[in-house]
Amino acid sequence: MEGWDIDINCDVGEGVGNEAEIFPFISSCNIACGGHAGNTETMTQIVKLAQHHNVKIGAHPSYPDRENFGRQVMDISKQELQKSIIEQLKSFGAILTQEGGEMHHIKAHGALYNQTAKDKNLAETYLEAIQEYKTQTVLYVPFGSVIAELALQQGFDIWYEAFGDRNYNSDLSLVNRKQANALIQDPEQVLEHILAIIKEGHVRAVSGEFINIDAKTLCIHGDTPSALEILMYLSQEFSKHQVQLLQ
Repeated sequence: MEGWDIDINCDVGEGVGNEAEIFPFISSCNIACGGHAGNTETMTQIVKLAQHHNVKIGAHPSYPDRENFGRQVMDISKQELQKSIIEQLKSFGAILTQEGGEMHHIKAHGALYNQTAKDKNLAETYLEAIQEYKTQTVLYVPFGSVIAELALQQGFDIWYEAFGDRNYNSDLSLVNRKQANALIQDPEQVLEHILAIIKEGHVRAVSGEFINIDAKTLCIHGDTPSALEILMYLSQEFSKHQVQLLQ
């Protein structure tokens, strides 16, 4: 019987405090490393938790903007942004070394993630900042994005990512969080959304049209109010649809 292997990732260490509950249901995590949230204590705690649950560990760098949770584009110089990203990854790497862990991937957070998907200069700035990790880590990037194309050209190993709990516009950008329909919170709707991505290779945009998409990893945001409910439901339902978590 044909089946589908998929990675489910969560953004964690962002102050919600639900990691111990959700980790049994995911296969990789993106740990906030000080830009938008997180500190030495939270990073250490969550690295240990990920190791306990055999969850792949990723860094989740951001614009250095705790005030806006990294969800607004910052007017910041290239040098300042690169310095911050490098510092975030170094502090996270030091904790991994201390705990005997490995960085499986890097995934930008919030506005940095969304902007590098379409802004070539910003994407190049970001890739320059993470060059030293190119040979040992995977980059989680959106399908069809500027950052994905540049990363492939530069020899990064990438995994295309899609969002299980977010609605899409017809250009594959995410519906703005200020819109009422930005989040998908009903577990059954999330499953339907995900199965179309995995099995059909498309996503239904809010316009109603189907847009081609590819994904090896799917994100459920740790701060989505129904995140645990969604993940528990997916865990129950995946096997019925020949879907299993990537180990």
